[in-house]
Amino acid sequence: MYNGSTKHVFAKGRLTVLYWAQLLHSYQPPTQLHGVLAKVYEESYLPLLEVFEKHPHAKVTVNINASLTELLAQHGYWRFIEGLRNLAERGQIEFTGSGKYHPILPLIPHREMERQISQNRKANRYFFGPSYRPQGFFPPEMCYSRDIVEPIASTGHRWIILSGVACPVQWPLDVIHEIASDDDRLAVFFRDDILSNKIAFQTLGPQGFLDHLEKSRRGREDTYIITAMDSETFGHHLRDWETLFLAEVYEELVPRRESYDHIQQTKELAAEHRGLLEAVAVSREVQMVTVSELLDLFPTGQTVEPKASSWSTTDGDIAAGNPYPLWLDKDNEMHRLQWEHTNLCIELVHRAKERANNDETRRYADIARGLLDRALHSDQFWWASRRPMWDVNLIHRGLLQQSEVLVNAYKAINASGASQDEKREYYYRVVVARDLRDKIVDKLFLQ
Repeated sequence: MYNGSTKHVFAKGRLTVLYWAQLLHSYQPPTQLHGVLAKVYEESYLPLLEVFEKHPHAKVTVNINASLTELLAQHGYWRFIEGLRNLAERGQIEFTGSGKYHPILPLIPHREMERQISQNRKANRYFFGPSYRPQGFFPPEMCYSRDIVEPIASTGHRWIILSGVACPVQWPLDVIHEIASDDDRLAVFFRDDILSNKIAFQTLGPQGFLDHLEKSRRGREDTYIITAMDSETFGHHLRDWETLFLAEVYEELVPRRESYDHIQQTKELAAEHRGLLEAVAVSREVQMVTVSELLDLFPTGQTVEPKASSWSTTDGDIAAGNPYPLWLDKDNEMHRLQWEHTNLCIELVHRAKERANNDETRRYADIARGLLDRALHSDQFWWASRRPMWDVNLIHRGLLQQSEVLVNAYKAINASGASQDEKREYYYRVVVARDLRDKIVDKLFLQ
């Protein structure tokens, strides 16, 4: 924005620009209590929507897991769903793909990944209509491993976003790296972890953030920065942060363009800076964009293999071979027991679907299949991490969901035409799962 100073920086006939792409991730577990959902909706989701609507120039990339979309619809919170749809239709926001029930994708089998991704797309498309056309993909908790690339690329996504800690090369400022996947290539974006966490933990205010963006503009080249955090940060975790931070930043970044004709009207400036009049000044030389828009603004970089990690993983965790410490910490006995139980559930459901051969067995198998989708949500493991999260009831609630899976899966197997030896074999697995469940409950009693 022109401010009366003659100290403008021009590159290739215009100001250099820093592009800021913001991603907000919205999720609540399928087991969420109505009272908690109502609180989050009133404190965060609705106020955020109002901020977006009041600032039509603001660009935001939004991930909303379809499990949350369904919860909002079931509880009558259509204002948020319809509001997001309207924002997407006018191009102010874009949606990303994800896993429907927020599973930790690297920790579940390939076909479960594919199912979660396709279910997420189907459900969100139902609620958001044609405006739901995700180009990018948000892996839950930004958990990455090489195994998740093919299911994401093969479902038509153009890019994936990961934590900055996953970046294996020099930090990309003006190029976009790619991950190779068979015949496909997936663009990879890395969030600025430090900047995102400063916002999320309220250690950086709006003016400090804007100053950081200004200082990040580099020489004569356009650059970009990506921040990403939970939507619930604004208003729920941090009271009024959607107005005290986001609205303040958006208001400072209102595009204020000074055209050639407008500058010519100021005769003194026109005479003094005749050679610079072709430039177009942009407010703060910072522009808000969606993540997908960066693909058209910056060239392709190199082919990279990101580090297995999450957005809660440290460099120390990676060095220790512990990439997902909040969901499968190699030194956490509770996590080990939980995943043994989870994997038995997955195995029995697959066998139940294979063996179902009549109306009764298909009914039980279908029930087990639907329950398993929900029972893979990440929260039960997160609350068992002790870094520092620990909640007996939320851990137990996940275990109860998985127990329901086992009951229906084994009912399908036992009522099917499977041999007695096979039925006995899978009953032994149920017994093992029961032992694991008891061990988990014992730990809940004693710890």
